[in-house]
Amino acid sequence: MKKIFVLSFISVGYFLNAQNISNSPYATYGIGDVKYDNTIETASMGGISTAFISDFTSNFNFANPANNANFELTSIKLEATNENNYFKTDYNNTKSTKHSTYLSNISLAFPLSPKLKMGLSYQPYSSKSYDILHVDELKNGDVVYANRYNRFKGSGTLNTAQIALGYKVNDKFALGVRANYYFGNLYDLNELAQSNAELINGYETKNSIKNFNFTLGASYQNLNTSTDRKLTIGATTTFGNTSNMTTDYVNSTYFYTDASQTTKGNESVIERRSTNSKNLLPLQASLGIGYGEENQWFLSVQGDYKKGESIAYFGNSLDLQDSYRISAGGWYLPNYNNFRNYLSRIVYRYGAFYEKGSLQLAGQNINKFGISGGVLLPFKNSSITRMSGLEIGVELGKRGTLKNNLINQNYINLKIGFNFADKWFRKTLYN
Repeated sequence: MKKIFVLSFISVGYFLNAQNISNSPYATYGIGDVKYDNTIETASMGGISTAFISDFTSNFNFANPANNANFELTSIKLEATNENNYFKTDYNNTKSTKHSTYLSNISLAFPLSPKLKMGLSYQPYSSKSYDILHVDELKNGDVVYANRYNRFKGSGTLNTAQIALGYKVNDKFALGVRANYYFGNLYDLNELAQSNAELINGYETKNSIKNFNFTLGASYQNLNTSTDRKLTIGATTTFGNTSNMTTDYVNSTYFYTDASQTTKGNESVIERRSTNSKNLLPLQASLGIGYGEENQWFLSVQGDYKKGESIAYFGNSLDLQDSYRISAGGWYLPNYNNFRNYLSRIVYRYGAFYEKGSLQLAGQNINKFGISGGVLLPFKNSSITRMSGLEIGVELGKRGTLKNNLINQNYINLKIGFNFADKWFRKTLYN
């Protein structure tokens, strides 16, 4: 059984890299919709993770690798996400929906010693998957003599693989480090055409990305053994980009030779350029504080900051603003020792967040907010010291605005996964 899980962990990475992930038209700008550090556990609690030290021995925290003082078991997590997006704009009173299901996280974590813990994870970091068509009527007086088509298409996924280490300095302090490797290709295409013209003018951008950076984390936990109440404080910073993003631009005219519009014919290149960028993923920082009662409940508030950046977009530089996110959430466990009532042994999670986005269009900030909830349904043989089970989470939110003919996005994200935890890789003390 253990060999099957390890082989699954290795092979699933291939399929994760090939996924087509749904997202917002706002993914047109920059590197797409960011989905990273968004496990079921984290997403169900509004995104809090920086000061979240799990009371249970089977949950590894990748967002802040210092928060793994209680982690003692080998854990394998497999998670999938179902996204349901609903778009509306006042421009021509247009409405649209988009759905997708994809593998969103796989991870393997285990203790190297009582003080040193290690985790490996693989996730999609961001994605592009949009197709927007704008049609204008060309008139001579009141007579329409042609239609002009302006089409925007995007595709591709930027993935990340990471390795994290957490070290318990003493009963109150811990440190952690995570190395992050980002890789993938992102494509954007803008096509201009007219119904009375044979050729299409296309401007294609391809971003080939390979990037390393590092996350440092620290945590403080003070447990009052007489009341079982605890205070936690955590902080992280992500820095040290060694980025290699190659951007290729091609401006050309052509026509499609097939109905699916994938094969170009009679292509004539007007301009071809290539640039390199080393500021793909800027400085990020997070600070959180939490309070709770051991094995009963926990509540945390967290603030995240991301420095603005400039990224090439259709041959021009797109400036993104500094952004921040405020999150609050936690969990509640009624009574895990009540084996007569299964509902009292379920871990219930809740949270909410507000995010000031880095993107500004038509004088409007593209912000985001949402609420979330979820449960951990323990397996039959699960215990308070070996918390394996089925993870379920849901997130409801809103992004964007209807002002200035922009797009309002409402979404419902459903998440489901498994956490298999056991004592692996340990020598037996007797035969």
